[in-house]
Amino acid sequence: MDAIQSQLVEAIGPRLMLAFEGLDPPSWVLSWIKERKPAGFTLFRPLNVRDSGQVRSLTNVLQKIAADAQIGPLLIAADQEGGQLVALGDQTTHFPGNMALGATRDPHLAYLVGQAQGKEMAALGVNVNYAPVCDVNTNPGNPNVGARAFGDDPGLVADLVRALINGLQSAGVAATAKHFPGNGDSASDPHYDLPLLAHDAQRLETVELLPFQAAVQAGTKLMMTAHVGLPALTGRTDLPATLSRDIMVGLLRERVGFEGLLITDALDMMAITQGAGQIVDIIAAIRAGVDLLLLSGDPQIQESIFAGLMIACSRGLVHDGALLASNARLFSLRRWLSAQSQPELDVLACAEHRLLAETVARRSLTLVRDRAGLLPLGLGTDTRIAAIMPRPADLTPADTSSYLQPGLASALRLYHPNVDEIIINQGPSPADIASIRDRMYQYDLIVIGTTSAHLQLEQAILVEQLLSMDVPMITVALRTPYDLPVYPASQTHICTYSIQPVSMNALAAGLFGAIPFSGTLPVTLPADLAD
Repeated sequence: MDAIQSQLVEAIGPRLMLAFEGLDPPSWVLSWIKERKPAGFTLFRPLNVRDSGQVRSLTNVLQKIAADAQIGPLLIAADQEGGQLVALGDQTTHFPGNMALGATRDPHLAYLVGQAQGKEMAALGVNVNYAPVCDVNTNPGNPNVGARAFGDDPGLVADLVRALINGLQSAGVAATAKHFPGNGDSASDPHYDLPLLAHDAQRLETVELLPFQAAVQAGTKLMMTAHVGLPALTGRTDLPATLSRDIMVGLLRERVGFEGLLITDALDMMAITQGAGQIVDIIAAIRAGVDLLLLSGDPQIQESIFAGLMIACSRGLVHDGALLASNARLFSLRRWLSAQSQPELDVLACAEHRLLAETVARRSLTLVRDRAGLLPLGLGTDTRIAAIMPRPADLTPADTSSYLQPGLASALRLYHPNVDEIIINQGPSPADIASIRDRMYQYDLIVIGTTSAHLQLEQAILVEQLLSMDVPMITVALRTPYDLPVYPASQTHICTYSIQPVSMNALAAGLFGAIPFSGTLPVTLPADLAD
Protein backbone atom coordinates (compact mmCIF):
# COMPACT_ATOMS: atom_id res chain seq x y z
CA MET A 1 0.00 0.00 0.00
CA ASP A 2 1.50 3.32 -1.08
CA ALA A 3 1.48 6.46 1.06
CA ILE A 4 -1.59 7.97 -0.63
CA GLN A 5 -3.59 4.76 -0.21
CA SER A 6 -2.50 4.57 3.42
CA GLN A 7 -3.69 8.13 4.04
CA LEU A 8 -7.05 7.35 2.46
CA VAL A 9 -7.47 4.26 4.65
CA GLU A 10 -6.64 6.28 7.76
CA ALA A 11 -9.25 8.84 6.72
CA ILE A 12 -12.06 6.38 5.88
CA GLY A 13 -11.64 3.58 8.43
CA PRO A 14 -12.47 5.69 11.50
CA ARG A 15 -15.77 6.77 9.91
CA LEU A 16 -17.19 3.24 10.11
CA MET A 17 -19.13 1.45 12.84
CA LEU A 18 -19.10 -2.12 11.56
CA ALA A 19 -21.15 -5.18 12.47
CA PHE A 20 -20.68 -8.90 11.95
CA GLU A 21 -22.35 -12.23 12.54
CA GLY A 22 -20.70 -14.50 15.09
CA LEU A 23 -20.17 -15.16 18.76
CA ASP A 24 -16.46 -14.75 18.05
CA PRO A 25 -15.04 -12.19 15.60
CA PRO A 26 -14.53 -13.65 12.12
CA SER A 27 -11.08 -13.42 10.57
CA TRP A 28 -12.14 -10.60 8.25
CA VAL A 29 -13.05 -8.49 11.29
CA LEU A 30 -9.58 -8.95 12.75
CA SER A 31 -8.07 -7.94 9.42
CA TRP A 32 -10.24 -4.82 9.29
CA ILE A 33 -9.07 -3.75 12.74
CA LYS A 34 -5.40 -4.26 11.89
CA GLU A 35 -5.44 -2.76 8.41
CA ARG A 36 -8.29 -0.25 8.30
CA LYS A 37 -8.71 0.85 11.91
CA PRO A 38 -12.50 1.33 12.08
CA ALA A 39 -14.18 3.38 14.76
CA GLY A 40 -15.73 0.27 16.26
CA PHE A 41 -18.55 -2.27 16.16
CA THR A 42 -22.23 -2.56 16.96
CA LEU A 43 -23.34 -5.77 18.68
CA PHE A 44 -26.78 -7.19 17.91
CA ARG A 45 -28.59 -9.74 20.04
CA PRO A 46 -29.39 -12.25 17.28
CA LEU A 47 -25.92 -11.96 15.75
CA ASN A 48 -23.47 -11.68 18.63
CA VAL A 49 -24.99 -12.50 22.01
CA ARG A 50 -25.22 -15.86 23.78
CA ASP A 51 -24.33 -15.13 27.40
CA SER A 52 -22.39 -12.66 29.49
CA GLY A 53 -19.13 -14.57 29.52
CA GLN A 54 -19.18 -14.94 25.75
CA VAL A 55 -19.90 -11.21 25.20
CA ARG A 56 -17.12 -10.14 27.53
CA SER A 57 -14.71 -12.55 25.81
CA LEU A 58 -15.78 -11.20 22.42
CA THR A 59 -15.23 -7.57 23.38
CA ASN A 60 -11.91 -8.41 25.03
CA VAL A 61 -10.67 -10.01 21.80
CA LEU A 62 -11.73 -7.01 19.75
CA GLN A 63 -10.01 -4.57 22.12
CA LYS A 64 -6.83 -6.63 22.26
CA ILE A 65 -6.50 -6.65 18.48
CA ALA A 66 -7.15 -2.91 18.47
CA ALA A 67 -4.50 -2.32 21.12
CA ASP A 68 -2.00 -4.38 19.13
CA ALA A 69 -2.85 -2.23 16.11
CA GLN A 70 -2.23 0.88 18.25
CA ILE A 71 -5.78 2.16 18.05
CA GLY A 72 -8.48 2.24 20.59
CA PRO A 73 -10.28 1.66 22.54
CA LEU A 74 -12.75 0.64 19.89
CA LEU A 75 -16.27 1.93 20.26
CA ILE A 76 -18.37 -1.15 21.01
CA ALA A 77 -22.05 -0.27 20.97
CA ALA A 78 -25.46 -1.82 21.52
CA ASP A 79 -29.13 -0.81 21.79
CA GLN A 80 -29.61 -1.46 25.51
CA GLU A 81 -32.69 0.73 25.89
CA GLY A 82 -34.66 -1.47 28.25
CA GLY A 83 -38.32 -2.31 27.78
CA GLN A 84 -38.93 -3.75 24.34
CA LEU A 85 -35.30 -3.42 23.19
CA VAL A 86 -32.67 -5.28 25.21
CA ALA A 87 -29.69 -5.99 22.97
CA LEU A 88 -27.35 -7.66 25.45
CA GLY A 89 -29.36 -10.67 26.47
CA ASP A 90 -31.12 -12.34 29.35
CA GLN A 91 -28.28 -12.06 31.86
CA THR A 92 -28.58 -8.29 32.05
CA THR A 93 -31.21 -6.57 34.18
CA HIS A 94 -34.39 -6.09 32.17
CA PHE A 95 -35.75 -2.69 33.08
CA PRO A 96 -39.34 -1.81 32.10
CA GLY A 97 -38.23 0.87 29.64
CA ASN A 98 -38.51 4.58 28.98
CA MET A 99 -42.27 5.07 29.02
CA ALA A 100 -42.46 3.25 32.35
CA LEU A 101 -39.91 5.76 33.66
CA GLY A 102 -42.09 8.50 32.19
CA ALA A 103 -45.02 7.20 34.24
CA THR A 104 -42.94 7.50 37.44
CA ARG A 105 -42.04 11.12 36.56
CA ASP A 106 -38.89 10.66 38.64
CA PRO A 107 -35.57 11.86 37.16
CA HIS A 108 -33.65 10.27 40.04
CA LEU A 109 -35.01 6.86 39.08
CA ALA A 110 -33.98 7.53 35.48
CA TYR A 111 -30.48 8.41 36.67
CA LEU A 112 -30.24 5.18 38.67
CA VAL A 113 -31.47 3.11 35.72
CA GLY A 114 -28.93 4.74 33.41
CA GLN A 115 -26.17 4.13 35.94
CA ALA A 116 -27.16 0.48 36.37
CA GLN A 117 -27.35 -0.07 32.62
CA GLY A 118 -23.96 1.56 32.26
CA LYS A 119 -22.32 -0.60 34.90
CA GLU A 120 -23.66 -3.77 33.30
CA MET A 121 -22.63 -2.72 29.80
CA ALA A 122 -19.16 -1.76 31.00
CA ALA A 123 -18.79 -5.17 32.64
CA LEU A 124 -19.52 -6.77 29.26
CA GLY A 125 -17.03 -4.51 27.51
CA VAL A 126 -19.71 -2.50 25.70
CA ASN A 127 -18.79 1.17 26.04
CA VAL A 128 -21.45 2.94 23.93
CA ASN A 129 -25.20 2.72 24.46
CA TYR A 130 -27.45 3.75 21.60
CA ALA A 131 -29.72 5.37 24.17
CA PRO A 132 -31.62 7.27 25.39
CA VAL A 133 -34.46 7.78 22.93
CA CYS A 134 -35.14 11.53 23.04
CA ASP A 135 -38.15 11.49 20.72
CA VAL A 136 -41.34 13.11 22.02
CA ASN A 137 -44.03 10.60 21.10
CA THR A 138 -46.80 13.01 20.14
CA ASN A 139 -48.28 10.65 17.53
CA PRO A 140 -50.07 7.63 19.06
CA GLY A 141 -49.91 5.97 15.64
CA ASN A 142 -46.10 6.09 15.55
CA PRO A 143 -45.11 2.50 14.69
CA ASN A 144 -41.42 2.83 15.52
CA VAL A 145 -41.07 4.83 18.75
CA GLY A 146 -44.09 4.30 21.03
CA ALA A 147 -43.07 3.01 24.46
CA ARG A 148 -39.40 3.58 23.62
CA ALA A 149 -40.09 7.27 24.33
CA PHE A 150 -40.47 8.71 27.82
CA GLY A 151 -43.79 10.34 26.88
CA ASP A 152 -45.41 13.13 24.87
CA ASP A 153 -44.52 16.09 27.14
CA PRO A 154 -41.30 17.75 25.92
CA GLY A 155 -40.42 19.00 29.41
CA LEU A 156 -40.84 15.57 31.02
CA VAL A 157 -38.87 13.91 28.24
CA ALA A 158 -36.08 16.47 28.58
CA ASP A 159 -35.81 15.96 32.35
CA LEU A 160 -35.58 12.17 32.02
CA VAL A 161 -33.18 12.33 29.06
CA ARG A 162 -30.83 14.53 31.08
CA ALA A 163 -30.98 12.19 34.08
CA LEU A 164 -30.49 8.96 32.15
CA ILE A 165 -27.51 10.35 30.23
CA ASN A 166 -25.88 11.47 33.47
CA GLY A 167 -26.45 8.02 34.93
CA LEU A 168 -25.03 6.16 31.95
CA GLN A 169 -21.95 8.31 31.67
CA SER A 170 -21.31 8.22 35.41
CA ALA A 171 -20.72 4.49 34.86
CA GLY A 172 -18.23 5.09 32.04
CA VAL A 173 -20.52 4.28 29.11
CA ALA A 174 -21.06 6.88 26.39
CA ALA A 175 -24.68 7.85 25.80
CA THR A 176 -26.15 8.35 22.34
CA ALA A 177 -29.10 10.73 22.21
CA LYS A 178 -31.45 9.67 19.40
CA HIS A 179 -33.06 10.26 16.91
CA PHE A 180 -32.15 13.87 16.03
CA PRO A 181 -34.01 16.10 15.28
CA GLY A 182 -36.93 13.99 16.51
CA ASN A 183 -38.97 11.06 15.24
CA GLY A 184 -41.85 11.02 17.72
CA ASP A 185 -44.53 12.45 15.46
CA SER A 186 -43.88 10.28 12.42
CA ALA A 187 -46.60 8.00 11.07
CA SER A 188 -44.30 5.50 9.38
CA ASP A 189 -41.18 3.52 10.23
CA PRO A 190 -37.86 4.56 8.64
CA HIS A 191 -36.92 0.89 8.47
CA TYR A 192 -39.44 0.71 5.59
CA ASP A 193 -39.81 4.21 4.09
CA LEU A 194 -39.04 7.88 4.71
CA PRO A 195 -41.31 9.45 7.36
CA LEU A 196 -42.22 13.08 6.82
CA LEU A 197 -42.63 15.61 9.63
CA ALA A 198 -44.56 18.64 8.38
CA HIS A 199 -43.55 20.91 11.27
CA ASP A 200 -42.30 24.45 11.07
CA ALA A 201 -39.24 25.70 12.89
CA GLN A 202 -41.26 27.09 15.81
CA ARG A 203 -42.93 23.76 16.53
CA LEU A 204 -39.57 21.95 16.32
CA GLU A 205 -38.07 24.45 18.74
CA THR A 206 -40.79 24.01 21.37
CA VAL A 207 -41.37 20.25 21.12
CA GLU A 208 -38.89 18.06 19.22
CA LEU A 209 -35.67 19.91 20.06
CA LEU A 210 -36.11 20.38 23.83
CA PRO A 211 -34.91 16.86 24.82
CA PHE A 212 -31.92 17.10 22.48
CA GLN A 213 -30.95 20.43 24.00
CA ALA A 214 -31.17 18.72 27.40
CA ALA A 215 -28.97 15.91 26.11
CA VAL A 216 -26.34 18.40 24.97
CA GLN A 217 -26.50 20.18 28.33
CA ALA A 218 -25.95 16.80 30.02
CA GLY A 219 -22.83 16.25 27.91
CA THR A 220 -24.01 13.33 25.78
CA LYS A 221 -20.98 11.92 23.98
CA LEU A 222 -22.85 10.93 20.81
CA MET A 223 -25.95 11.95 18.88
CA MET A 224 -27.77 9.68 16.41
CA THR A 225 -29.51 11.07 13.35
CA ALA A 226 -33.11 10.38 12.29
CA HIS A 227 -33.88 9.29 8.76
CA VAL A 228 -36.90 11.60 8.54
CA GLY A 229 -37.89 14.25 6.04
CA LEU A 230 -38.29 17.83 7.32
CA PRO A 231 -39.39 19.95 4.35
CA ALA A 232 -39.74 23.07 6.51
CA LEU A 233 -35.97 22.97 7.08
CA THR A 234 -34.73 21.50 3.80
CA GLY A 235 -37.38 22.59 1.31
CA ARG A 236 -37.66 18.97 0.15
CA THR A 237 -39.85 15.96 0.90
CA ASP A 238 -37.35 13.38 -0.32
CA LEU A 239 -34.27 14.28 1.74
CA PRO A 240 -33.62 12.47 5.04
CA ALA A 241 -32.33 14.68 7.83
CA THR A 242 -29.23 12.47 7.98
CA LEU A 243 -28.19 13.83 4.58
CA SER A 244 -28.95 17.51 5.22
CA ARG A 245 -26.10 19.83 6.17
CA ASP A 246 -28.64 22.47 7.17
CA ILE A 247 -29.89 20.06 9.87
CA MET A 248 -26.70 18.26 10.85
CA VAL A 249 -24.48 21.33 11.01
CA GLY A 250 -26.71 24.39 10.83
CA LEU A 251 -29.23 23.13 13.39
CA LEU A 252 -27.40 20.55 15.51
CA ARG A 253 -23.86 21.92 15.62
CA GLU A 254 -24.42 25.66 15.33
CA ARG A 255 -27.81 26.24 17.00
CA VAL A 256 -28.15 23.37 19.48
CA GLY A 257 -24.41 23.45 20.21
CA PHE A 258 -23.54 19.75 20.01
CA GLU A 259 -19.79 19.13 19.96
CA GLY A 260 -19.62 15.33 20.25
CA LEU A 261 -19.70 12.52 17.71
CA LEU A 262 -22.60 12.41 15.28
CA ILE A 263 -23.57 8.92 14.10
CA THR A 264 -26.17 7.95 11.55
CA ASP A 265 -29.06 5.69 12.35
CA ALA A 266 -28.63 2.32 10.65
CA LEU A 267 -27.89 2.74 6.96
CA ASP A 268 -29.70 -0.44 5.91
CA MET A 269 -33.09 1.23 6.52
CA MET A 270 -35.28 1.82 3.48
CA ALA A 271 -35.47 5.55 4.26
CA ILE A 272 -31.91 5.58 2.88
CA THR A 273 -31.15 4.49 -0.68
CA GLN A 274 -30.19 0.83 -0.84
CA GLY A 275 -28.30 -1.15 -3.46
CA ALA A 276 -25.98 0.48 -5.95
CA GLY A 277 -27.10 3.99 -5.06
CA GLN A 278 -26.43 3.62 -1.34
CA ILE A 279 -22.89 4.94 -1.61
CA VAL A 280 -24.28 8.26 -2.91
CA ASP A 281 -26.35 8.72 0.25
CA ILE A 282 -23.39 7.70 2.40
CA ILE A 283 -21.17 10.31 0.75
CA ALA A 284 -23.99 12.82 1.22
CA ALA A 285 -24.17 11.96 4.92
CA ILE A 286 -20.46 12.62 5.41
CA ARG A 287 -20.68 15.86 3.43
CA ALA A 288 -23.66 16.82 5.61
CA GLY A 289 -21.42 16.61 8.69
CA VAL A 290 -21.92 13.11 10.04
CA ASP A 291 -18.88 11.61 11.79
CA LEU A 292 -19.74 7.90 11.98
CA LEU A 293 -21.66 5.56 9.68
CA LEU A 294 -23.69 2.78 11.31
CA LEU A 295 -23.42 -0.20 8.96
CA SER A 296 -25.18 -3.55 8.78
CA GLY A 297 -23.45 -6.88 9.32
CA ASP A 298 -23.11 -7.87 5.64
CA PRO A 299 -19.36 -8.00 4.95
CA GLN A 300 -19.83 -7.57 1.18
CA ILE A 301 -21.84 -4.37 1.67
CA GLN A 302 -19.28 -3.07 4.16
CA GLU A 303 -16.50 -3.82 1.69
CA SER A 304 -18.38 -2.05 -1.10
CA ILE A 305 -18.99 1.01 1.06
CA PHE A 306 -15.35 1.18 2.07
CA ALA A 307 -14.23 0.97 -1.58
CA GLY A 308 -16.73 3.63 -2.61
CA LEU A 309 -15.57 5.99 0.13
CA MET A 310 -11.94 5.47 -0.87
CA ILE A 311 -12.80 6.63 -4.39
CA ALA A 312 -14.91 9.53 -3.09
CA CYS A 313 -12.07 10.67 -0.86
CA SER A 314 -9.51 10.39 -3.64
CA ARG A 315 -11.74 12.51 -5.92
CA GLY A 316 -12.12 15.24 -3.33
CA LEU A 317 -15.80 14.57 -2.64
CA VAL A 318 -15.02 14.28 1.08
CA HIS A 319 -13.01 17.18 2.38
CA ASP A 320 -9.93 16.82 4.57
CA GLY A 321 -11.09 19.43 7.05
CA ALA A 322 -14.27 17.52 7.87
CA LEU A 323 -12.34 14.27 8.27
CA LEU A 324 -9.83 15.92 10.60
CA ALA A 325 -12.64 17.33 12.75
CA SER A 326 -14.26 13.89 12.95
CA ASN A 327 -10.94 12.33 13.90
CA ALA A 328 -10.50 14.86 16.69
CA ARG A 329 -13.95 14.10 18.08
CA LEU A 330 -13.31 10.34 17.90
CA PHE A 331 -9.94 10.77 19.62
CA SER A 332 -11.58 12.78 22.40
CA LEU A 333 -14.18 10.07 23.04
CA ARG A 334 -11.58 7.31 22.96
CA ARG A 335 -9.48 9.19 25.47
CA TRP A 336 -12.52 9.45 27.78
CA LEU A 337 -13.32 5.76 27.35
CA SER A 338 -9.74 4.71 28.04
CA ALA A 339 -9.96 6.33 31.49
CA GLN A 340 -12.98 4.23 32.52
CA SER A 341 -12.81 1.07 34.60
CA GLN A 342 -14.47 -2.29 33.92
CA PRO A 343 -16.65 -3.83 36.64
CA GLU A 344 -16.80 -7.57 37.25
CA LEU A 345 -19.58 -9.62 35.67
CA ASP A 346 -21.29 -10.13 39.03
CA VAL A 347 -22.81 -6.66 38.63
CA LEU A 348 -25.12 -8.10 35.97
CA ALA A 349 -28.66 -8.55 37.31
CA CYS A 350 -27.32 -8.07 40.84
CA ALA A 351 -29.78 -7.75 43.72
CA GLU A 352 -29.52 -3.95 43.70
CA HIS A 353 -30.36 -3.71 40.00
CA ARG A 354 -33.20 -6.24 40.22
CA LEU A 355 -34.71 -4.23 43.05
CA LEU A 356 -34.36 -1.07 40.99
CA ALA A 357 -36.18 -2.68 38.04
CA GLU A 358 -38.93 -3.82 40.40
CA THR A 359 -39.21 -0.31 41.83
CA VAL A 360 -39.61 1.22 38.36
CA ALA A 361 -42.24 -1.38 37.42
CA ARG A 362 -44.24 -0.83 40.60
CA ARG A 363 -44.05 2.95 40.57
CA SER A 364 -45.01 3.12 36.89
CA LEU A 365 -48.11 0.92 37.21
CA THR A 366 -50.99 3.17 36.14
CA LEU A 367 -54.68 2.74 36.87
CA VAL A 368 -56.44 4.64 34.10
CA ARG A 369 -59.97 3.86 35.30
CA ASP A 370 -61.90 1.51 37.58
CA ARG A 371 -65.48 2.49 36.97
CA ALA A 372 -66.53 -1.12 37.58
CA GLY A 373 -65.08 -1.03 41.11
CA LEU A 374 -63.26 -4.32 40.64
CA LEU A 375 -60.07 -3.35 42.45
CA PRO A 376 -58.48 -4.54 44.59
CA LEU A 377 -59.49 -8.08 43.71
CA GLY A 378 -60.96 -10.08 46.54
CA LEU A 379 -61.60 -13.46 44.94
CA GLY A 380 -62.28 -16.74 46.67
CA THR A 381 -59.88 -19.57 45.98
CA ASP A 382 -62.55 -21.45 44.05
CA THR A 383 -63.02 -18.67 41.49
CA ARG A 384 -61.44 -19.00 38.04
CA ILE A 385 -59.45 -16.35 36.18
CA ALA A 386 -58.71 -16.31 32.45
CA ALA A 387 -55.40 -14.58 31.69
CA ILE A 388 -55.23 -13.63 28.01
CA MET A 389 -52.30 -11.98 26.26
CA PRO A 390 -50.61 -12.01 22.84
CA ARG A 391 -47.53 -14.13 22.38
CA PRO A 392 -44.57 -11.73 22.63
CA ALA A 393 -43.32 -10.76 19.19
CA ASP A 394 -41.00 -8.23 17.60
CA LEU A 395 -43.37 -5.60 16.25
CA THR A 396 -40.55 -3.54 14.72
CA PRO A 397 -36.91 -4.25 13.83
CA ALA A 398 -36.01 -2.27 16.99
CA ASP A 399 -37.53 -4.92 19.24
CA THR A 400 -36.42 -7.96 21.23
CA SER A 401 -39.82 -8.84 22.74
CA SER A 402 -39.80 -12.22 21.00
CA TYR A 403 -37.13 -13.43 23.43
CA LEU A 404 -39.64 -13.16 26.30
CA GLN A 405 -42.18 -15.74 27.43
CA PRO A 406 -45.81 -14.77 28.15
CA GLY A 407 -45.87 -13.77 31.82
CA LEU A 408 -49.36 -12.58 32.70
CA ALA A 409 -50.77 -15.88 33.96
CA SER A 410 -47.69 -16.86 35.96
CA ALA A 411 -47.70 -13.44 37.66
CA LEU A 412 -51.39 -13.76 38.61
CA ARG A 413 -50.72 -17.24 40.01
CA LEU A 414 -48.52 -15.63 42.64
CA TYR A 415 -51.77 -14.35 44.21
CA HIS A 416 -54.47 -16.77 43.05
CA PRO A 417 -54.42 -20.56 42.50
CA ASN A 418 -56.88 -20.90 39.60
CA VAL A 419 -55.53 -19.01 36.60
CA ASP A 420 -55.76 -20.39 33.07
CA GLU A 421 -53.38 -19.03 30.47
CA ILE A 422 -54.69 -18.24 26.98
CA ILE A 423 -52.11 -17.06 24.47
CA ILE A 424 -53.31 -15.37 21.29
CA ASN A 425 -51.64 -14.23 18.10
CA GLN A 426 -50.79 -10.55 17.75
CA GLY A 427 -53.59 -10.45 15.18
CA PRO A 428 -56.18 -13.05 16.27
CA SER A 429 -58.41 -14.35 13.46
CA PRO A 430 -62.23 -14.23 13.57
CA ALA A 431 -62.20 -17.96 14.32
CA ASP A 432 -59.74 -17.42 17.20
CA ILE A 433 -61.92 -14.64 18.58
CA ALA A 434 -65.08 -16.74 18.40
CA SER A 435 -63.37 -19.71 20.06
CA ILE A 436 -62.03 -17.63 22.94
CA ARG A 437 -65.38 -15.94 23.47
CA ASP A 438 -67.13 -19.31 23.73
CA ARG A 439 -64.70 -20.38 26.47
CA MET A 440 -65.10 -17.31 28.65
CA TYR A 441 -68.46 -18.22 30.21
CA GLN A 442 -66.71 -20.65 32.53
CA TYR A 443 -64.64 -17.91 34.18
CA ASP A 444 -65.38 -15.51 37.03
CA LEU A 445 -62.89 -12.88 35.84
CA ILE A 446 -61.08 -12.08 32.60
CA VAL A 447 -57.75 -10.24 32.64
CA ILE A 448 -56.72 -9.46 29.08
CA GLY A 449 -53.51 -7.74 28.03
CA THR A 450 -53.09 -6.09 24.65
CA THR A 451 -49.95 -4.95 22.88
CA SER A 452 -50.46 -1.88 20.71
CA ALA A 453 -54.08 -2.79 19.98
CA HIS A 454 -54.52 0.68 18.48
CA LEU A 455 -52.21 -0.50 15.69
CA GLN A 456 -53.33 -4.16 15.72
CA LEU A 457 -57.08 -3.78 15.65
CA GLU A 458 -57.80 -7.52 15.73
CA GLN A 459 -56.88 -7.39 19.41
CA ALA A 460 -59.38 -4.58 19.94
CA ILE A 461 -62.10 -6.64 18.23
CA LEU A 462 -61.41 -9.51 20.63
CA VAL A 463 -61.61 -7.19 23.63
CA GLU A 464 -64.90 -5.70 22.41
CA GLN A 465 -66.36 -9.17 21.93
CA LEU A 466 -65.42 -10.16 25.47
CA LEU A 467 -66.71 -6.88 26.92
CA SER A 468 -70.13 -7.70 25.49
CA MET A 469 -70.34 -10.73 27.79
CA ASP A 470 -71.60 -10.70 31.35
CA VAL A 471 -68.19 -11.57 32.84
CA PRO A 472 -66.13 -9.10 34.93
CA MET A 473 -63.14 -7.98 32.92
CA ILE A 474 -59.92 -5.99 33.32
CA THR A 475 -58.01 -4.71 30.30
CA VAL A 476 -54.30 -3.96 30.40
CA ALA A 477 -52.22 -2.05 27.86
CA LEU A 478 -48.98 -4.01 27.98
CA ARG A 479 -46.93 -1.82 25.65
CA THR A 480 -48.04 1.63 24.52
CA PRO A 481 -50.77 3.33 26.60
CA TYR A 482 -52.95 4.10 23.59
CA ASP A 483 -55.14 0.98 23.59
CA LEU A 484 -58.14 2.15 25.62
CA PRO A 485 -59.44 4.48 22.87
CA VAL A 486 -59.97 1.45 20.57
CA TYR A 487 -62.00 -0.45 23.18
CA PRO A 488 -63.48 2.44 25.22
CA ALA A 489 -66.22 0.29 26.79
CA SER A 490 -63.67 -1.20 29.17
CA GLN A 491 -64.50 -0.04 32.68
CA THR A 492 -61.31 -1.17 34.44
CA HIS A 493 -58.10 -0.42 32.57
CA ILE A 494 -54.39 -0.41 33.52
CA CYS A 495 -51.11 0.45 31.77
CA THR A 496 -47.84 -1.40 32.44
CA TYR A 497 -45.78 -0.03 29.46
CA SER A 498 -43.83 -3.30 29.34
CA ILE A 499 -44.17 -7.09 29.22
CA GLN A 500 -40.96 -7.64 31.16
CA PRO A 501 -41.43 -10.06 34.10
CA VAL A 502 -41.04 -7.27 36.67
CA SER A 503 -43.90 -5.40 35.03
CA MET A 504 -46.14 -8.48 35.00
CA ASN A 505 -45.40 -9.09 38.68
CA ALA A 506 -46.14 -5.45 39.50
CA LEU A 507 -49.44 -5.71 37.65
CA ALA A 508 -50.47 -8.76 39.67
CA ALA A 509 -49.48 -7.06 42.91
CA GLY A 510 -51.56 -4.02 42.00
CA LEU A 511 -54.60 -6.05 41.01
CA PHE A 512 -54.66 -7.88 44.33
CA GLY A 513 -53.99 -4.78 46.42
CA ALA A 514 -50.43 -5.61 47.48
CA ILE A 515 -49.14 -2.28 46.09
CA PRO A 516 -50.83 0.99 45.10
CA PHE A 517 -51.25 2.20 41.54
CA SER A 518 -48.86 5.14 41.71
CA GLY A 519 -48.02 5.74 38.05
CA THR A 520 -49.27 8.71 36.03
CA LEU A 521 -49.96 8.54 32.31
CA PRO A 522 -46.94 10.02 30.49
CA VAL A 523 -49.09 10.68 27.42
CA THR A 524 -52.43 12.39 26.86
CA LEU A 525 -55.55 10.28 26.30
CA PRO A 526 -58.99 11.70 25.45
CA ALA A 527 -60.38 13.34 28.58
CA ASP A 528 -63.44 11.12 28.81
CA LEU A 529 -61.41 7.91 29.07
CA ALA A 530 -59.65 8.38 32.40
CA ASP A 531 -61.20 8.60 35.87
